[in-house]
Amino acid sequence: MIGLVGMAHDPIELLNRSTEMGRLRHALLDFDGTLSVLREGWERVMTPLMVEMIAGDAGDPEGRIRREVERYVDESTGLQTILQMDWLVQAVSRHRGASKALSAEQYKALYNQRLLRHIHERLAGIESGRTPREEMMIAGAEAFLQALAERGVTLYVASGTDVEDVRHEAAALGLARYFGGGIFGAVGASRACSKAAVIRDILDTHGLDGPELLVVGDGPVEIREGKARGAVTVGVASDEARRGGLNPRKRERLVAAGADLIVPDFTAGEELLALLFPTGK
Repeated sequence: MIGLVGMAHDPIELLNRSTEMGRLRHALLDFDGTLSVLREGWERVMTPLMVEMIAGDAGDPEGRIRREVERYVDESTGLQTILQMDWLVQAVSRHRGASKALSAEQYKALYNQRLLRHIHERLAGIESGRTPREEMMIAGAEAFLQALAERGVTLYVASGTDVEDVRHEAAALGLARYFGGGIFGAVGASRACSKAAVIRDILDTHGLDGPELLVVGDGPVEIREGKARGAVTVGVASDEARRGGLNPRKRERLVAAGADLIVPDFTAGEELLALLFPTGK
């Protein structure tokens, strides 16, 4: 159940005071959990699927497999789904033997089938007008995108979700118009379109220094990749079920990934923008 944020915003955390602010020209944002909550609960679909495939008929009476899967799902948030399914193939082979494993493509199809049932009503609600689109976004997300665009920042989305689905969902939420730089996502069984590749291409194509790129996301993958190239990184430790507010578990993994700043949502957008664009810079 998606709810409204019912409390004052949590404070912005500036974790790296040596971060060079004020030079941002381009911004790459993750989609699910960072801007959109249409896929809120995807972990509750992926985790039992993986446990079911790994455990087989033997089950998981002691919960060891579930704990292994939960750790992996936590660490891999932001990766392309096909890469997560590569891990599942390896895990099934380790636990039950290679002959029991399906292909990563088959596992991805099973996952998408279950997940689409999970989100169909939400998407249909927006597209029919029954559900206000703001109810399917992290609080303050659109205003933050608009403020970046008004400052002349070129915006991109990169997601581990299939690119056609990201485009569809971004359009349904009314956000696609902000992403003049492009919307990037997974393409079928290809492993090529990673967030690392998108970050590299933005920097190289536009001749940017690291601090001229902002990377915003709720997963450790995009934060690590952004930090590796010297970008300014904002971790969004969002409680997706409430559309905002702090999720301590997300915060922990984003801190470990090296985020420069942590926000629970974008309700403190003006304060965040003041940090990213200091007066006089």
